[in-house]
Amino acid sequence: MHEFIIKRLLLAIPTLLAVMTIVFFSMHLAPGDPVDQMIPPDMEGAAREERVEQIRAQYGLDQPLHIQFAAYVGRILRLDFGQSLRHRRSIAGDLRSRIPNTLQLGILALIISVLIGVGFGIVSAIRRDTILDNLTTFGALFGVSMPNFFFGFVLMLLFGLYLGWLPPSGFGGSILGWEGFRYAIMPAVTLGTAASGVLARFTRSSMLDVINEDYIRTARSKGLAERVVIFRHALRNALIPVITLLGIQFGAMLSGSVITEMVFSWPGVGRYLIQGIQTRDFPVVQGTTLIIAIGFVTANFLTDLAYGFIDPRVRYE
Repeated sequence: MHEFIIKRLLLAIPTLLAVMTIVFFSMHLAPGDPVDQMIPPDMEGAAREERVEQIRAQYGLDQPLHIQFAAYVGRILRLDFGQSLRHRRSIAGDLRSRIPNTLQLGILALIISVLIGVGFGIVSAIRRDTILDNLTTFGALFGVSMPNFFFGFVLMLLFGLYLGWLPPSGFGGSILGWEGFRYAIMPAVTLGTAASGVLARFTRSSMLDVINEDYIRTARSKGLAERVVIFRHALRNALIPVITLLGIQFGAMLSGSVITEMVFSWPGVGRYLIQGIQTRDFPVVQGTTLIIAIGFVTANFLTDLAYGFIDPRVRYE
């Protein structure tokens, strides 16, 4: 077990390094100059050129790219994400205040997607080729096909403006409180809907493979209640591929929250990333993307560990 954990952690290093490299050089190859965002628009002539050179020297932007990259990697190894070029604030401090907001939104969205997706997937498998199965298939197709930004606007118009049941956008604090939950429910549903559609179809397929196995027929022949057969025997074995998908979906929710957070004005990591891209704030984009990549790697790592708890036959060597 310990060897498996160490091996996975070591494998994460080249993955994160590749992300850092791609993002760093992509931002520098993109057209535009981030220094332009830091110069007053009314400053012109020699004074402007002098100020540009000062800022470049201050942030090391006058150095060759390979030297800038080496300095960037060195700062990351010291857990120093640098300072925002536009706001002159510590990026680590901004991320510390925003990561919990994105995590609680992602966890709530994951809970919603599991309840809807796994629940309807089980029902669809049990009631195969019935009207209920067809309705579930249609709902799953709707969830997968509906763009997050459009579905978010629909929810805002319906529940926020027309019915007035929920606040249309903003942030109300922790989701453990009622006010925070009211603000989080619509963006969480927006994020969780697409994932629930995929989970429903995946759970249905996995359950259909399991319920036709010999040990399921044996359990039924022993006179066990149907709910015991389904939930204790069939579902537990069908969850292995579903758990894999859940790990991928949670990582996708962290990155997919970029659009959702912008739509609902949610102060999370995704919105921070978009703001950094719009202003060509190199350190903000690099630091935020690295955090999202770490979220993906962590989600996949926890998924692998969950296999052993779901299926005792799984052993880590």
